[in-house]
Amino acid sequence: MKAKIAVLPGDGIGPEVTEQAVKVLRAIGNLYGHSFELENGLIGAAAIDATGNPFPLETETLCRKSDAILFGAIGHPKYDNDPNAKIRPEQGLLAMRKRLGLYANIRPVTAYKALSSISPLKEEIVDGVDFVVFRELTGGIYFGEPRGRSENGFSAFDTCNYNKEEIQRVSKLAFETAMNRKKRLTLVDKANVLATSRLWRETVTEMAKDYPEIELEYMFVDNAAMQLIQRPKDFDVVVTENMFGDIITDEASVIPGSLGLLPSASVGKNTSLFEPIHGSYPQAAGKNIANPIGAILSAAMMLEHSFQLLDEAKMIRQAVDQAISSGKLTEDLSPKVPTGTNEVGDHIVSIIRSDQWIHRPQLVS
Repeated sequence: MKAKIAVLPGDGIGPEVTEQAVKVLRAIGNLYGHSFELENGLIGAAAIDATGNPFPLETETLCRKSDAILFGAIGHPKYDNDPNAKIRPEQGLLAMRKRLGLYANIRPVTAYKALSSISPLKEEIVDGVDFVVFRELTGGIYFGEPRGRSENGFSAFDTCNYNKEEIQRVSKLAFETAMNRKKRLTLVDKANVLATSRLWRETVTEMAKDYPEIELEYMFVDNAAMQLIQRPKDFDVVVTENMFGDIITDEASVIPGSLGLLPSASVGKNTSLFEPIHGSYPQAAGKNIANPIGAILSAAMMLEHSFQLLDEAKMIRQAVDQAISSGKLTEDLSPKVPTGTNEVGDHIVSIIRSDQWIHRPQLVS
C-alpha cells in the first residue's frame, strides 16, 4: 500500500515525539511492504516565526493532498506569556480543525496493568479501565459567534451554537463504535440548564432508535466529572460537545498515570489528524526526556482508522505494551531509572523488528 502522510511536528517536544512515531511507521512500512511518503509542514509557533501565520496556506495545501496527518504539539511561552499577542499558536490548531472539517475528536483511555501503581487513583479503581470519548470539535462555544468585550472592557460574552447535523455526525461515529464494543453509550451534557444540551439530548435520543442494541445513558457533565474518578471502569463509549469534551478528556487522561501515554484522532470528511493528547511542554524541549508513547500510539490509530491496517496497528500496540512491561520508560513513568525519548522509540522499533511474532510478515528489502 502507498500513502501520503503530512507530518506537522509543531513546537516544544512535538518534533521529538513525532520523530519516534515516524521511526515506528518506517519500521512497520518496511516490515509489511507499505510505502509511506512523509512530508513535513509548519504549524503553531514555528509557523508564526517562519511565516507570520500559525497555519500557513502551504501547510493547509499539504494536509489537503495527504491521506492522513501526523501532528505533534503547538505552543510556546513567548506567546503564552504575552496577553497582548494578536497571533497565537493555538489559532493555527483551531483554524486547521475548521478549514479541514475535523469534526470529531476520538480519545481512547486505557490503563496499563504494569503502570497502575503510578496512577493518582487507587489501583483497584484504575485496573481494567478501557473507554473512548468522542468529542465534537468544530462547534460550540469555541467557535460560536458573536463574541467580544464591552466598550468599557468590564464585561465579555461568548456564544455557544450547535445544529443537528453537527451533533449527528459525531454521534454516528460514537454509536458505530459502541456497536463494536460493549454496546453502551453515555451522552454527557448539561440539559437541565443549556438549550444546546437539550438539542444534543433530543438528537441523540432520536438516533438511538436506529441502534436498538445500544444502552444509552445520559449524564450531566458535573456528575460525569465525578464518576470518571469514582468509577472509570463503568464507562465504555462517551459522546459530548466541544468544551465538555475538552475538560473531561483532560481529566480522564490522568487515570493511566501520564499524559504522555494517550493518543487521539481528529476525524474529518476528507482527511483525519492523529496526535498525542499532551501539549508542547516547552520546558522539556530538546532534553530527550519527553514520553513518545502517545505519539507512537497515534500513529497506530492512523494506520487503523485511515488505512484499515489492523494487523499493523495491533503490532504497534503490542510492542508498546511490551516496552511498558519491560520498564524502559521516560522519566514521567520511571523517574528513578529513566530512558530517553529516542531510546524508548528505538526500543519499540526493535520489538517490532524482532522474531517473536507468530505471524510475522517477511521483511521487504
